[in-house]
Formats: sequence, structure tokens, C-alpha cells
Amino acid sequence: MKILAINTSNQPLSVAVLDNDQLLAQTTITTHRKHAEFLMPVIEDLVQKADLKPTDLDRVVVAAGPGSYTGIRMAVTAAKTIASTLGIELVPVSSLLNLALNVQEEDVLINPIFDGRNQNMFTGLYRYRSRRIQTVIEDQHTNLTKWLETVSRYDQRIIILGDTDPFERSMRDVLHNRLVVANPYLGIPSATLLGLYGLSQSPVPVVDAVVPRYLRLTKAEADWKKLHPNEDTHDYVEKV
Repeated sequence: MKILAINTSNQPLSVAVLDNDQLLAQTTITTHRKHAEFLMPVIEDLVQKADLKPTDLDRVVVAAGPGSYTGIRMAVTAAKTIASTLGIELVPVSSLLNLALNVQEEDVLINPIFDGRNQNMFTGLYRYRSRRIQTVIEDQHTNLTKWLETVSRYDQRIIILGDTDPFERSMRDVLHNRLVVANPYLGIPSATLLGLYGLSQSPVPVVDAVVPRYLRLTKAEADWKKLHPNEDTHDYVEKV
């Protein structure tokens, strides 16, 4: 199975092309957020370097959020467009899970973090067991205080990776020597690991139904909800 994997959830852009579990080509760019300028040319270049044509692809695996609104939307839009145009399979994967895949140790809990600003975070808790990643706590958008109340109940070591700097000191105060801070390079998502994980997952039945996993309201939704506190937010556009 020929797989295209895409992650532009945050500042790093990572794209890979695989043939089942064999990596054919990968590019990761960490220096800027100009994903709109680089994503499609990178995809075209990697497919060509893998000695493939677009029609050779069988599946697209995309990191569908949480993360940057723009980055997630761009990756999901590109993945849906490619899957629909080529008539191939699409597998959306958590962007936090993609990051957690960088830690393949069985004696720790894995805590990927994206900075949500003002002591808020996008986060979840995972473990690696029997060569598979498992979800311990589902992805969520929460504040540091609530998250620490949750993870302090576990007596295992917890390794944090991703946007750790704004949270490390406070987490150390609560978790003490149970807190492990990953090397910075582990905070860069790997499209290769994303593709390998997506190889074992079931594709979505309807490509058009896939949406970004923001895990919090966009500014437009938040503004609308303030004006319509008693109405559902999910269809605010139709109700304006």
C-alpha cells in the first residue's frame, strides 16, 4: 500500500511517502509556518522522488488536530482534496498521538503538549505497550491546573514533549522526580511514524465528512456563542 502522510498541525511541516512499512521519502521543515506556500510543492516533490505518480497512492494519512487552526485546516483540506480527486482512502489521526509516537518506551506515560497560551494546553495521555500506542486520557483543551489535578493521580513517570517550556516548572512542582522532559527533537512530529500508524487504522467511510479537530471554539464561534448563549454552536453559521 502506497501511503502519503501529512502533518502541518503546528510550526513543523512533515510529509512522508511510504510503501507499506518502508519509507520512500520524507521532508520535515521547522523554520517557519508558511505551509500554504510549501505543502503542495513538497508533496509533489516527494511523490516524484519516491518514483511514483499521484495515481499510485492508495491512502492519505493526515494529522487532523488539535493544533494551529490554519495548519490543521490546511492539512485536512489538502488530504481530503487528494483523497477525493484520486478516489483513495483517508485516515485522520490525532496530532497529539502523532507526537506521542516519538516515545516508544513502555515504562512511562507519554504526555504530548501543544501550547494553548495563558496556561492553557492541548494535551492527552498515552502509553506505549506491546509495540502499540494506547490512549490513557483522550485529547483535550484544558488549563494547566486542571491537567495537573488529573495526571497527579498516576504514580508512573510522565514524559512531556512538544511545547514543554511554558509548563515544565509548574509540572515539576507537582510531579517532582516523576516528571521527565523529552529531548527537544522528540517534539518534532514525524510523518513517517504517522504513516506507519495510519497503515494499521481503518479509513473513514466518507471522505467529505472529515473535519479538523480543533478541540476549542474558533474566535468566530466564541463570538457567536456570546451573542447566542442558549443555542448550539456547531451550526452557528446557518443561524446567523
